Amino acid sequence: MTSTPLPFGSEHFGFDTDQVHAGERIGDGYGARVTPIFLTAGFVFDSFDHARDRFAGHDGAWTYSRVGNPTNVVVEDRLTALEHGVGSLLVGSGQAAITVAMLGILKAGDHFLATQSLYEGTKTLFRENFVRFGIEVEFVDDPHDLAEWHRRLRPSTRAVFAESIPNPKNDLIDFDLVAGFARDAGVPFIVDSTAATPYLLRPLDHGASVVVHSASKFLSGHGASLAGVIVDGGTFEWARYPQKFPQFSAPLAGQEGDSMVTRFGRRAFIEYARTVIAARLGPVLSPVNAFLLLQGLETLSLRVERHSRTALAVAEWLEKQPEVESVDYPGLASSPHRALAERYLPRGAGSVFGFTLAGGIDDARTLIDSVELFSRMTHMGDVRSMILHPGTTSHAQVSAADRARFGIDDGLVRLSVGIEDEADLIADLDRAFAAVRASRVLAATV
Repeated sequence: MTSTPLPFGSEHFGFDTDQVHAGERIGDGYGARVTPIFLTAGFVFDSFDHARDRFAGHDGAWTYSRVGNPTNVVVEDRLTALEHGVGSLLVGSGQAAITVAMLGILKAGDHFLATQSLYEGTKTLFRENFVRFGIEVEFVDDPHDLAEWHRRLRPSTRAVFAESIPNPKNDLIDFDLVAGFARDAGVPFIVDSTAATPYLLRPLDHGASVVVHSASKFLSGHGASLAGVIVDGGTFEWARYPQKFPQFSAPLAGQEGDSMVTRFGRRAFIEYARTVIAARLGPVLSPVNAFLLLQGLETLSLRVERHSRTALAVAEWLEKQPEVESVDYPGLASSPHRALAERYLPRGAGSVFGFTLAGGIDDARTLIDSVELFSRMTHMGDVRSMILHPGTTSHAQVSAADRARFGIDDGLVRLSVGIEDEADLIADLDRAFAAVRASRVLAATV
């Protein structure tokens, strides 16, 4: 069976065209227009020499689905095009994407810097799991303070990590500032862009070196499966720092004089992540889940535009409610991050954000228990709207003092606004707020 990649994903096509066509291959022998699911663990070799050449990497074809699969590669090529990268790698989840990307760069004894405002699962991974590998993380309290970045820089610092739209506070970073710091420090800048998607923001265009996504969220949109992706920008000069990153410049095993950089050039990082980290540790993505992700990608821009537009309307409505102390949405005119949103997120400020109820946890409980259309669940980026109380779920293991320091107040409620009718979502929240008011009246009379 042969297939021919179509010429999509170049600068000659727009986002909407690329999300439907980039990376697709026509010619499976049956005339299928939709990418098939190649549900196979391995691939047949024509001969002894054919197997040898494949494992030597001479013909660029398939060896085993733990390393690569025809279904997955279509999705990888599409995401590469959408993010303006040079190569991508699909893995089993967003957490796997972060882990594989960071372990492709870091080793025992290394140190890296990360912004303080991150998804708590990521912070826990860094604080508790990475430390067991001998890798130390340090969180920067004020990402807008260039002096703090420099104060925390060490001779052993090897990376900078941030989120494009931090979850759940939406306290945006200045990409040019952080990317400039990383560039001057001679380290790669890795960005988790799950909440933005390439439709709202392409971090690689703003100085990031590598982008990761939990593709289970907006990229899929349907909430039916897990997936993660790593996208290599191909811009970091690994060979310039052979002492910091010897894995890219050192001779390959059995290939004297040949290194990841000399063999793969700008794709050195993503090929190392694929063949040395992911293929050996094994967090691969099933072709079935890759296929499901592909279905979501085809409508990404349509969904995210609707997500963002509706989220802004909901945020503006929430800001007018007397029970609401604050709304953490950078698209609001009142947001301290509005200028950064206008600069980096001109298409919209996303749809995952928090708001704080003045009545604390009691009001949060009543509100969350009173919604009917919003789903009470730990997920985001779904076509369905969702609601969650971070203080007793995602941040339950964080001390009260640290929750207060990070702005995770008892009254903080997180929304992931879906694509339902704006009026219906606001009506659902309005009923829930009515229940909050009624509970306050009841409490006052007892």
